[in-house]
Amino acid sequence: MPPDVLLVCSSGGHLAQLVTLSSELVESRRRWVCFDTEDALSLLADEVLIPAHHPTTRNIRNLLRNTRLAWEVLRDRRPDVVISSGAAVAVPFFVLARALGVPTVYVEVFDRLDGPTLTGRLCRPFTTRMLVQWEEQLAFYPGATVVGPLL
Repeated sequence: MPPDVLLVCSSGGHLAQLVTLSSELVESRRRWVCFDTEDALSLLADEVLIPAHHPTTRNIRNLLRNTRLAWEVLRDRRPDVVISSGAAVAVPFFVLARALGVPTVYVEVFDRLDGPTLTGRLCRPFTTRMLVQWEEQLAFYPGATVVGPLL
């Protein structure tokens, strides 16, 4: 049976990067957790979309709602791996995936060369495999794998 992959991200650039990466996952069963914004609905029209709660910045209520969503999705569907490029919606999925023994892959965004993103720092302790898009990002994430730019 093909692997069950859960892709978790916010819309915009995070989504664009994961859409590019997902083209390498054609043999997998993919499900997406993303905001139900116009770009996500358009880009993921042929995919399974589980809507996440937004906004996430400085919004404790939506953090709690996304934590509950993460628990329900991970408990009920038990994906083989969770992949994310951020942003904040990824954090509860990575924490709970780690607690449930589900491997996680975090892809640091391509436009941060001056320091790690907040989501990257928060997800790192719960990440099974860290991917970066530039050699310079290895300074923030020792042991990460450089995959090159996704966009």
